[in-house]
Amino acid sequence: MVPNYKGGDRSAVSNYRPISLTSVVCKQLEHVIAGYLWQVWDKNDWLYEKQHGFRLECSCESQVITVCREIADSLDEGVGIDAIIIDFSRAFDLVPHDRLLTKLTASGVDSRVVFWIREFLVGRTQRVGIGGQLSKEVK
Repeated sequence: MVPNYKGGDRSAVSNYRPISLTSVVCKQLEHVIAGYLWQVWDKNDWLYEKQHGFRLECSCESQVITVCREIADSLDEGVGIDAIIIDFSRAFDLVPHDRLLTKLTASGVDSRVVFWIREFLVGRTQRVGIGGQLSKEVK
């Protein structure tokens, strides 16, 4: 594990995210699994069409451009627009693994793949240590 600084006070452990350094084989397998998940979700029309994060040819920048274009179009048409902005930073660290696995199953993912992901997650914990100070354990 390598601590990745996310901002704020550098002496506060909570401002670091643990990054796992994994083998090339593990990274390749993760890539294969991720590709499979995207195929299943695309086939089952499970992904929200306007989601930009973690999608091919999409990014935070493409999301900002899309939102700005929609605001400009609304202003041109004289139509009101409401916006709600939510910061999901560090959200994945808080997702209970059992809930994640339930969602994977409901999305049409093969039970063998869900089982493999469960085995990958079971018993894994992460902590960051900076100068003798340890973060809360993340499961």
